[in-house]
Amino acid sequence: MQYRRFGKLDWKVSALGFGAMRLPLLDNNPAEVDEPEAIRMIRYAIDHGVNYLDTAYPYHGGNSERIVGRALKDGYREKMKLATKLPVRMCESADDFDRFFNEQMERLDTGKIDFYLLHGLNGRSWPKVRDLGILRWAEEKMAAGLFDYLGYSFHDELDAFKEIVDAYDWTMCQVQYNYMDIETQAGRKGVEYAANKGLAVVVMEPLRGGKLGQQPEPVLKVWESASQKRTPAEWALLWVLNQPEISVALSGMSTMEQVVENVAVASRSVPGMLTAEELSLYGRIQEAYQGLSPIPCTSCGYCLPCPNGVEIPRVFQIYNDAIMYEDMRIGRFYYRGGRLEDGQRADECTECGECVDACPQEIPVPDWLKKVHEELGPRPSK
Repeated sequence: MQYRRFGKLDWKVSALGFGAMRLPLLDNNPAEVDEPEAIRMIRYAIDHGVNYLDTAYPYHGGNSERIVGRALKDGYREKMKLATKLPVRMCESADDFDRFFNEQMERLDTGKIDFYLLHGLNGRSWPKVRDLGILRWAEEKMAAGLFDYLGYSFHDELDAFKEIVDAYDWTMCQVQYNYMDIETQAGRKGVEYAANKGLAVVVMEPLRGGKLGQQPEPVLKVWESASQKRTPAEWALLWVLNQPEISVALSGMSTMEQVVENVAVASRSVPGMLTAEELSLYGRIQEAYQGLSPIPCTSCGYCLPCPNGVEIPRVFQIYNDAIMYEDMRIGRFYYRGGRLEDGQRADECTECGECVDACPQEIPVPDWLKKVHEELGPRPSK
């Protein structure tokens, strides 16, 4: 296994981290985990050098933390660093901090957590928990020896990311980052900003929820043209691990085969290992994916503000991603609330036509908004 500096700490982390968000399931039920297989996978990873494991309060309906706690028995807890996350969106008062934390300590059956993260911070949730006193609470817990370091995971735009980075002396940040999300959320600029501030950068979704490992035919043809033969999953992981600013890439692995492959890839990864020719392939892959996008929106923003509040570029991006990655289920999740709020969805459109006049791509915006809502919106109740 290859190891990297973890930000400002005098400790090195394995290039691959185990993300306990997509453990193997029973009957395809997200809350029913195949516990023996999950434990076998986690222990295999640790036995082969993985020393960072990430979970969170809501994963697998709360069962991820319980299973992680059991997987780390028999001496495994001493071999790695454990990270979990406070569900900040569920915190309504400062009393909730202790309530969730104590429950997590019980689930994990541990006396101490190494890295405690504020889960899924964005421009709305950060001011809320900040004003509830989360930083003071965290420092008291660290002083009491209940966890060692504070960090956060993030889902929002770059400006909000920078604001949070600058607000505290964080140890680490966790961001969604892969070769298709270079300018999405924190993106490359956020990675550089955090690394320059001395934060360890932990990458989640290096395979975009597994979608970059299972690719449509036009994309696969690009990889097949490469002189160096690698699987799509290996190409995706190496793109992240090629960058020296990245401390660790978290992979949410669902099968032992994925664990074995990812451990092997991380074990031969070093920053700067990809050649210029190999790096140029990623641009061709992006073009191949974008060729699958039905709506030619460039997110220029000329259609904004919509007089009816529709977040037109975001609506189109959600739909394009659902088609590109052949995953309408996640598209519906993002559309119905994961990435949009009430009043921002396509059904608010009154077909006033202002967006059509403003669009440099000459997109028939109202027609597409209607189609998006038909395919991604809630089904009418009978």
